[in-house]
Amino acid sequence: MEEFKMNGLKGLHHVTAITSSAEKNYEFFTYVLGMRLVKKTVNQDDIQTYHLFFADDTGSPGTDMTFFDFPGIPKGVHGTNEMSKTSFRVPSDSALDYWVKRFDRLEVKHNGIKQQFGKKTLSFVDFDDQQYQLISDEGNEGVAAGTPWQKGPVPLEFAITGLGPIFVRVDNIDYFKEMMEKVLLFKEIDKEGSFHLFEVGEGGNGAQVVVEYNTILPQARQGYGTVHHTAFRVENRSVLEEWIERMHSFRFQTSGYVDRHFFQSLYANVAPQILFEFATDGPGFMGDEPYETLGEKLSLPPLLEPKREKIEDFVRPIDTVRSTKEFTKD
Repeated sequence: MEEFKMNGLKGLHHVTAITSSAEKNYEFFTYVLGMRLVKKTVNQDDIQTYHLFFADDTGSPGTDMTFFDFPGIPKGVHGTNEMSKTSFRVPSDSALDYWVKRFDRLEVKHNGIKQQFGKKTLSFVDFDDQQYQLISDEGNEGVAAGTPWQKGPVPLEFAITGLGPIFVRVDNIDYFKEMMEKVLLFKEIDKEGSFHLFEVGEGGNGAQVVVEYNTILPQARQGYGTVHHTAFRVENRSVLEEWIERMHSFRFQTSGYVDRHFFQSLYANVAPQILFEFATDGPGFMGDEPYETLGEKLSLPPLLEPKREKIEDFVRPIDTVRSTKEFTKD
């Protein structure tokens, strides 16, 4: 078991959510949050659906928030048994002061600066009522942050550098705690009221999950404005194979090995409506586009490239060209 722990989860890899509009989603993440679109592609299991990847300057693992825009999907309902909130890391407490002013100026709904588990945070929502927070890295140790988008609209000293803790709300805390600790090898390191803080690997904001015990809210229902799944980092294919074997040994329903081209994956339903993914750090997003124009064209993995003409007929064009634009950092 000790040898396996050395090949454990490294932290958060990405969070995938559902949006009502790929166009509005692109505008919000690009011009409001200042995250870089590093890949514009389609859902490999539903080629009519865009899959947009927003991340740090080079699409580093642990920095990306991705979105599907499933045609005709209804609005989701927030409640218990859902991945309820996604965090983004910013460098310091003073960065949160900047973001309060930015959100006020751009009319983004937020709850002001709060503190949880010793870290300052700023919760906010987008046009779909998708739940987010910014979390300060001041005093943080553990998984290193990414590199902010160098040419984006946010001053670099305040800009988003990657994913912070993912929030999960459940109505069976005993089961979920046991699953996190015995199966996924997280450790519970703190508790505040009904919120339990777990971390894995090197720890810190980039390797934490906050689990909220809640039996009051109704059952959540997935739709736009909600999270589809959360992915955790594994080093490479051989470590992924270990996790495939491990999850099968605990009799979880899984996808088995899946090649997503940009990374390799395993999906597992770990609790009602909670889908976790295990994803390799590589090969990443730099293989088919130059750094300067990441995310500006429709990128397709090799298995879908022969269907490009059909896919381009399915998905409407979205102008994501930024290399010819100059953003004012304000």
